Order: sequence, then structure tokens, then C-alpha cells
Amino acid sequence: MLRIGYVRLRDAASAEDTATLKAAGCHVVRAEEPDGCQDETAALDSILDFIGEGDQLVVARLASLGRSAHAMLDVLRRLDSRGATVEALKEGVSNADAEGRAMLAVLQVLASAEPAFSARRRAPASEIRELQRAGVGPVEIARRLGVSRMTVWRKLRADA
Repeated sequence: MLRIGYVRLRDAASAEDTATLKAAGCHVVRAEEPDGCQDETAALDSILDFIGEGDQLVVARLASLGRSAHAMLDVLRRLDSRGATVEALKEGVSNADAEGRAMLAVLQVLASAEPAFSARRRAPASEIRELQRAGVGPVEIARRLGVSRMTVWRKLRADA
């Protein structure tokens, strides 16, 4: 079992989080600093693409998984689809046990109460054009930028 640590660098406590993850036995610790730019979860996305069955994503805080309940649920679903688990050290929960499954149920309730648009962002037309010039299709552009396909099509149509 591979234990992969993930930390979002936001403040001075983040350095402590990195040390905590290493002390928790993480083989690899990936960190990223969200800056509000186009892909502020690139490290997390690469972990989710790489992680395998039986592996564990370890975070210091559950909130590291996303800005909203929708985003956290998405990460948990992606991990589940790959046969991996998550452990949040500060909260002391893992989705591998009964408490973790209860946590998932609570997140689902919270996500249902959140406005659907809260997790979306607007993608600048320049990013969309740049990806299109690189040969990326509209559906993949939408997935990479975290916007709807319709947003991509509107921006591309406006440029035509």
C-alpha cells in the first residue's frame, strides 16, 4: 500500500502539515499553492490519476480535498473508482471504515444544500483558445478547466 500525502499551501500551518504527513508515513508528499489561476488543483488531479487500488491519499485536513462539499465528493468518488482510500489526520477519519462512510453521507447532504454553481468558475477565453490551438477538443477543455461544455462552446463561437 502506497501512502501519498497532499497539502495545499495556504499559510504557516501548511509547513507543519507537510511535516505531519511525512511523520504519518507518507511515501510521497505533494504540495501546491492555490493562487486562483487556471489549474489550482493540478497536483491533486495528478495524484488522483496516478493512485492505484489499495493506495491511500493522506491529508492533514479534510478541507484540503476541495473548496466545497461538491469538490470533496468528487475527489472521494474518484478515489473510490480507483479502489483507493483517503485519511484526514486532523479529523481522524478515513473512508475505509464506518466513520468514513458516515462522513461521506454528511458530505452528500451538504452538497445537496450547496448551490450547484458554487464549484464552477469562469474560464478566460484565452485559456480556451490556447487549448483549442493545442488540438484539445471542447469536451476535454471543459474537463480540464472545470467549466461546462456550453461555456467552452460559447467562447469558441464568440471568437469565430
